[in-house]
Amino acid sequence: MRELINPATGLACAELPDTPVAAVNAAVRRARDAFAEWGLTTPAERARLLLRVADLAEADADELTRLEVEETGKPAAVFRDGELPFAIDNLRFFAGAARSLDGTGAGVFSAGYTSVMLRRPVGVIGSIAPWNFPFVMAVWKIGPAVAAGNAVVIKPAPQTPRSTLRLAELFAKAGAPDGLVQVITGDAAVGEALVTDPGVDMVSVTGSTETGRAVMTGAARTLKRVHLELGGKAPALVFEDADLAQAARGVALGATYNTGQDCTAATRVYVAREVHGETVEALRATLEGIRVGDPWDPATDIGPLISSAHRDRVHGFVSRSGGRILHGGAPVDGPGYFYPPTLVTDVAQDSEIVQGELFGPVLVVLPFDGEDEAVALANDTRYGLASSVWSADVARAMRVSHRLDVGVTWVNDHLPIASEAPHGGVKGSGFGKDMSQEAVQEYSVTRHLMIKHMAPAERDSFRPA
Repeated sequence: MRELINPATGLACAELPDTPVAAVNAAVRRARDAFAEWGLTTPAERARLLLRVADLAEADADELTRLEVEETGKPAAVFRDGELPFAIDNLRFFAGAARSLDGTGAGVFSAGYTSVMLRRPVGVIGSIAPWNFPFVMAVWKIGPAVAAGNAVVIKPAPQTPRSTLRLAELFAKAGAPDGLVQVITGDAAVGEALVTDPGVDMVSVTGSTETGRAVMTGAARTLKRVHLELGGKAPALVFEDADLAQAARGVALGATYNTGQDCTAATRVYVAREVHGETVEALRATLEGIRVGDPWDPATDIGPLISSAHRDRVHGFVSRSGGRILHGGAPVDGPGYFYPPTLVTDVAQDSEIVQGELFGPVLVVLPFDGEDEAVALANDTRYGLASSVWSADVARAMRVSHRLDVGVTWVNDHLPIASEAPHGGVKGSGFGKDMSQEAVQEYSVTRHLMIKHMAPAERDSFRPA
């Protein structure tokens, strides 16, 4: 049995058995049987299932909130009033997207033949989700895959499995065929068994860049399709004409939301030298007002980090930085794995704290001189997931945004997302999109159907007509 630890108390909140590695293949076989049925359903049938699941999740808000808060330590109000309604909106969006998954059209491209391009499901999807947004990530994995006609076997992070298990129960309650959505639990060995199983047609993973590499290696054995949403080190570029008070609030929220355990977190803040000191002071004052504490207290802004090991890792980045710590910088005394919002300056661009994915509520502030240097510094990491640009000059904001090598750039904000907008990165942040119609397309393939409707007298099939 695996003990699940509440990071706000450091105490066990539940016990759960891991899935035996030998049982993974049985789950995949069940998924293949379910896919044989589900892959032939109409878009309307798939949409109805997802809409029923969304309604059930909405009615189950209290239980889902309890499970998520106990395992992650995130503030209850943040999940119940923010992440859960957003995940439900995702499900309803995917229901609509299921009915909009069209082929690319038809045409007569060769004399005597009509070509039709169709979209068909991939098959069985093996999904691996992270611990920072367990329920939302499960929806992002399962929703578009089921909408496209696939079956899913998903492995949540070993620390946070119960909201995903609950989601699978809601799918069953909504009438999903047996085996369509299955959850396996456990550590990396279980994940490896899923990735390498020959019955899995595609692997979809959200996790670290290192995890992505391991998954690609395992998937290569059977040439599976791979979808990876990996790490990030999002830069926030603050220009001298920005509203500095607004920028400080937005960047601080972007850096500390979910206790900074977010691959899109605003961890690198580059500030025009002319306003560097003023911006640093505004950030420090903003961080001082962020309340760290009991996840069930409505006044709490951020909760603990996920584990003691992760808290030590975050603190290691800070303590090794050699920079000037203007706020925070030490673990909070008492039970649980709390770490305060932390502000660090006077570090080098090539330092570990600037280049590595820290995954905690830590902002590092560096100055820049001019647009070219701002863009060069922002692009100077192996990651390419998210970024933000803060400026009152619309032309400059557009110009700079187009030069950033990332999947998303926000202007005068950091973090907002929408079900209709794709989410995903480039470089070491992976490839493929979550959310939006593009996510549903990720879980489908194009099929060419070529229909002969008249016979030319003579034809060489390998020459264009």
